[in-house]
Amino acid sequence: MGQQETVASATAGQLRDKDFFPDFSVGDTINVHYTIVEGDKERVQIFQGVLIGRKSSGINETITVRRIVANEGVERIFPFHSPRIAQIEVVRRGDARRAKLYYLRDRIGKSRRIRDQRRGLKNT
Repeated sequence: MGQQETVASATAGQLRDKDFFPDFSVGDTINVHYTIVEGDKERVQIFQGVLIGRKSSGINETITVRRIVANEGVERIFPFHSPRIAQIEVVRRGDARRAKLYYLRDRIGKSRRIRDQRRGLKNT
């Protein structure tokens, strides 16, 4: 057994099931329910934003979510199979033709919006 097969078999138990999260893709607006640990207390914080990228596969898979707070762009990278992610829900389906939406970082105003998957409707 090679190194890659050994690593894949060791991390197979830590992967989330495909049915645990809904089916979502780049361009969708999602809510990520993330567990925050503060001292001995835990709480769930919701981070809502546009999914601008998915990277890697297996245990190393990450998603990048971008949102706008007080006219400043805030991006957060979440490990996809992290036990701290309690839930991911899709708020709005976006119509994206690219795998990575990094060009949204340079956009301001209305050009920042992504077209809805139901053709022709704009997100507000």
